[in-house]
Amino acid sequence: MTEMLLQIEGLNKRFGGVIASDNVTLDIPEGELHAVIGPNGAGKTTLIGQLAGELAPDAGRIIFAGTDVTALPVWRRSLLGLARSFQVTSLFPDFTALDNVALAVQAHAGHSFRFWKAARRERELREAALAALDRVGMLDRAATRVSRLSHGDHRQIEIAMALATAPRLLLLDEPMAGLGPNESARMLTLLQELKRQYTIVLIEHDMEAVFALADRLSVMVYGRVIATGAPDAIRANAQVRQAYLGENDAAGLHV
Repeated sequence: MTEMLLQIEGLNKRFGGVIASDNVTLDIPEGELHAVIGPNGAGKTTLIGQLAGELAPDAGRIIFAGTDVTALPVWRRSLLGLARSFQVTSLFPDFTALDNVALAVQAHAGHSFRFWKAARRERELREAALAALDRVGMLDRAATRVSRLSHGDHRQIEIAMALATAPRLLLLDEPMAGLGPNESARMLTLLQELKRQYTIVLIEHDMEAVFALADRLSVMVYGRVIATGAPDAIRANAQVRQAYLGENDAAGLHV
């Protein structure tokens, strides 16, 4: 029987009168790429924020690798093996790609940010950062300042920063957002490679990518999970087609 790496039990989160998470319950086994899809405002990013520890749920529990992490801060979850990327890039543009990844390693190791002491000069941090950049195909741009790199490169660096923390679970929030066709193809190839090694929770609006990557999908609408299943089952689900795409617009599920 496959071990459940992540168990989400009855998560609730409200912002004033808006219910962002409405009794969200999911089990995600080790080795699965689980996509969370839904319209804007469905509560997907709020869910990721709660899993990462950036948002505290009003009710419910999060169990990761057998440990109740519901009340743990971000850094404690990171040490246990939870890593995330963000919908909006958050890199230091005046630093190199190597510097950005090395600082992520440094923070994960519990060191203070000493910007006057370049993290890339510390051998252990440098080696881990270079290995992560190599993993995402960015080794040849390690010494390039981030401000000179493309948006697609930024996305790959952010994933390298997550990988450099030696995660067991990757939380990826729209890694393909804003990418052109060539960059999207490159990112899709990278994600296909990563799913062989990591358990991944993926939020993504690119339905072609989602159905190419996901082992299972959960569909959220107004903070609720209305369906969970394999890609073929989600394509055929009448409630999903009506609630997510509308009765007359199911084209996005035919990929």
